Amino acid sequence: MKPFISTTFYGFFKYITSLTLIASPWLFHLVNVSSAALLLPMYIGWLQLILTIFVDTKGSMIRQLPLQMNLVLDVVMGFILLVSPWLYTFANANNGQAFLPALCFGALLMFLGFFTKKSPFTTKTHQTVAEGQVTSLDSTEGRLNV
Repeated sequence: MKPFISTTFYGFFKYITSLTLIASPWLFHLVNVSSAALLLPMYIGWLQLILTIFVDTKGSMIRQLPLQMNLVLDVVMGFILLVSPWLYTFANANNGQAFLPALCFGALLMFLGFFTKKSPFTTKTHQTVAEGQVTSLDSTEGRLNV
């Protein structure tokens, strides 16, 4: 499947996602459920916010980190959020609804990581050769062409 999320939309949407992740324990009443339900979304939200500020997109303030690295980290952090209710055994708390925010945010981060343009998961990278480097092997004389 071809990536369809633009990098501009991705850059601005990540601010909303990261701030909502930071506030999610209070928004979804998970403060008293467990320490993992409280701290894990906050940690991942702060990491997402810092990455969003430093990644190379139009919405970022300091463009230092490559977008592909951020997309890979989105998938990894999304997977961690996705499995955290069952890994830290707070899935059945809050009348059996404590797993829903982690499940939704984890799936959202993984979705963004997979389907944003320039994603290393759906876009093939092209090998580039800098000018002046070896480009082929001359088979007739057995020496390298430069």
